[in-house]
Amino acid sequence: MPVLTRLIPSPVSVDIAAGALDNLAGLLADQRISSSGRLAVAISNGSGATLRQRLAPALPGADWYEVAGGTIDAAVQLADAMRSGHYDAIVGLGGGKIIDVAKYAAARVGLPMVAVATNLSHDGICSPVSILDNDAGRGSYGVPTPIALVVDLDVIRQAPARFVSSGIGDVVSNISAIADWELSHRETGEQIDGLAAAMARQAGEAVLRHPGDCADDAFLTVLAEALVLSGIAMTVAGHTRPSSGACHEISHALDILHPRRAALHGEQVGLGAAFAMHLRGEREQCRLIVEVLRRHHLPVLPGDIGFSTEEFVAAVAFAPQTRPGRYTILEHLDLTTDEIRDAYADYVKAISS
Repeated sequence: MPVLTRLIPSPVSVDIAAGALDNLAGLLADQRISSSGRLAVAISNGSGATLRQRLAPALPGADWYEVAGGTIDAAVQLADAMRSGHYDAIVGLGGGKIIDVAKYAAARVGLPMVAVATNLSHDGICSPVSILDNDAGRGSYGVPTPIALVVDLDVIRQAPARFVSSGIGDVVSNISAIADWELSHRETGEQIDGLAAAMARQAGEAVLRHPGDCADDAFLTVLAEALVLSGIAMTVAGHTRPSSGACHEISHALDILHPRRAALHGEQVGLGAAFAMHLRGEREQCRLIVEVLRRHHLPVLPGDIGFSTEEFVAAVAFAPQTRPGRYTILEHLDLTTDEIRDAYADYVKAISS
């Protein structure tokens, strides 16, 4: 009998701990990511610029690149600027936007990328995808998984609370995404990767069931680990299906229809997941997700993030167009605008009672 195995691209090092940033230079050398110390470090003008003063003495061979924002243009400009540097690797130091820009730029020039997260806003810290703004709104771009990940809990605690709790919405939405994947398997025959589904589901459940909050290191560790597992689950599957279903279609629709008023990714997909669970008739699961979102001060109604009921209804109606070929509860039900409006009214009553 042949023995079948598969090799899964994943980080060679994941360091999640208080004070982890102090060992960044040692990690790069010990893992042979950069023996020469020639690094390109992408930072924002916020948390990254502050941490530069702390890290620069330990990284004397690094060149520092300030990135203006999370756009495709910024990523291309960063890649072009790095081409003549003869670097061993690129370090993305900052929040989700900087890490996504650094991942894309590293892929463009063929360098390994190290993610150093200063917040936990979404699962992009370890995913094979960069979410970047473009002329059409916001797009997803396939990239290699980071070769290493560093999450310093001391730094995370100093991040704005909203940029940490957003990650809760993103990882909890895995539960809705897996339900959509299973629905597609039953209705269309789409193949499910059991390992990817298990990793994504358990990541979501770990955060959903944890009693702690963002002031608790134990909870922050579970959240960071869950975001890492979500990213690796997408790598295992070879696509975003383990973490992206109707919840993400709704979020993408809000981004496209209202690009100047888009909330944080995790805020939108958490709301989308709760509503998608309601559409499935999973009322107890919907209520549990809503309770957890509320406990962590995340939105459960579109008004919580500045969208009217009609804008949300229109986004749900438009959502299937954002991922042609993907089958979720939205495609399955194929609701009219009036039916979506009625379903939303029922959702509001259900979570208010």
